Amino acid sequence: MSVEASLSHAGFMSDARSHTLSPSCSGSSVIGIKFKDGVIIAADTLVSYGSLARYTNFDRVLKVNECTALACSGDIADFQYLVKHISRQVLTESLLGDGFTTSPQALHSWITRVMYHRRSQFNPLWNSYIVGGVQKDGTPYLGCTNMLGVAFTEDCVATGFGSYLALSLLRKVIETKADSNIANLTYDDALGALKDTMTVLFYRDGRAFNMYKIAVVTKDGVSVSDNQKAEVNWQIAETVAGYE
Repeated sequence: MSVEASLSHAGFMSDARSHTLSPSCSGSSVIGIKFKDGVIIAADTLVSYGSLARYTNFDRVLKVNECTALACSGDIADFQYLVKHISRQVLTESLLGDGFTTSPQALHSWITRVMYHRRSQFNPLWNSYIVGGVQKDGTPYLGCTNMLGVAFTEDCVATGFGSYLALSLLRKVIETKADSNIANLTYDDALGALKDTMTVLFYRDGRAFNMYKIAVVTKDGVSVSDNQKAEVNWQIAETVAGYE
C-alpha cells in the first residue's frame, strides 16, 4: 500500500474542516536510551488540554510487535490516527503468518515517509516519534522522527522539552558508566538514568507528570510496565531564586 493510499482521509473525515495546525490535546517529552541488550523508552501518562492536565492515564508508549516499541509526543489525535494505520499493518502481518514482522528500522523509515509526506502537503501530523527495538541480528535500534520528517538514530534520544533537559543527562551516563560505548551499558544503569531523567522533567517541565510508563525491548520481546511514579521532594523549591 502506498503512503498516499494509506493516509487517505476517506472514511475518517466527513467534512472539509481540519484542526491539525492547532492541536488541543498534547503529550510532553518522550525519552529513550540503548543498553547492551536492547532499548528502554519512557513517557509520562499525561495529556494536556492547553495548560490543563486533562487526562492523567493515557498510554503514549505502545508495543507494536515482539521486537518493536513506539512512543510519541505532540498532538494526541494525530498519534491515534497513525497508530490506527500501524495496528492495521500489524494485524495484516499476523494474518499472513509468514514469519515476517515489521522491524524497528522499517517502522521508523515508514513513519519518516509519512511525516514528510504530510509536511509536504502543508498538513503535518503534529508529533515527534521515538521507535525502539531489536533488529533480527540482535542489534539495538533507536530512532527519532519529528513533524517535518527529519529522522535520525542515536544511542539516546528525546523529544519536546526533554531534548533540552534529558539528553545531556543520558549522554553523561553513557560516558561515565559505559565509557561512551553502549555495549558496556547495563540494563540497571540505563533504567536508573531514565528514571532520574523523568524525575527531572517533572520538576522542570510544566506539562510533565509524575506517573510514567517504561517499555523495555530485548531479544526476548517487549514489555511495557505498569504506571511508575517519580519520587519527588518539593522542599527544594525554597532554594530556587525568586520562590515565595
